[in-house]
Amino acid sequence: MTAAISFHERIIENKDWATVLFVVCLVLIAVAKSVFEGRFSDFSKLIFSDKYIKIYKDSSNLMSWFTITLFIVQVLSVAFFVQFVLSYFGYVSKTDWTVYVQLFTLTTVFVLSKFLVEKIIAVSFNIEEFTEQFNLQKVSYRTYLGILLLPVNIFLFYTDSVSITAIYTIIAIILIINVLTYLNSLRMYQNLIMGKLFYFILYLCALEIAPYYFMYYWFTKS
Repeated sequence: MTAAISFHERIIENKDWATVLFVVCLVLIAVAKSVFEGRFSDFSKLIFSDKYIKIYKDSSNLMSWFTITLFIVQVLSVAFFVQFVLSYFGYVSKTDWTVYVQLFTLTTVFVLSKFLVEKIIAVSFNIEEFTEQFNLQKVSYRTYLGILLLPVNIFLFYTDSVSITAIYTIIAIILIINVLTYLNSLRMYQNLIMGKLFYFILYLCALEIAPYYFMYYWFTKS
């Protein structure tokens, strides 16, 4: 009697693209550290001290190569984390590079579109100086968070089993850090905010709450 033989398709996950992007992120960080050594040193202490914010508070620093380089790392890192969370709950595959390209593009377009709208509103209501300083501080803290998220992404991507508790803990920590840094920004610019309170409330509702609500609504409905 001959035993039946069944063949099963062997699915091989391609993780090479992720490895390349992780290396690119590390290279960009290394370049920023070597080219802007003093500035990177102050930036690396951002979680303990606001010295970096006080030194580089000029609005021209928002478009400097240092900020742009680390912003790229931030977007790459955030897109990785979003893909992993979506894959954990079964919406996508964490090794699908086409999904990552879509998430990276969506994140980049969202951030740049939000920045452009903020710029238009700031010029319209004559609060350009405030929004640029406020944005520079937010970008600095969020870029710092994106870099801290990079080793977490590497661990999550190459680990086959991650508990739901770990996922929710990481998300909670990210949200808490964002809230704390936002409150710190409000504290630093409270005098300027009180002088333009009406415009700040408009800015807060239109550009800090509404975009994230629509993003959440789009994700949940899609």
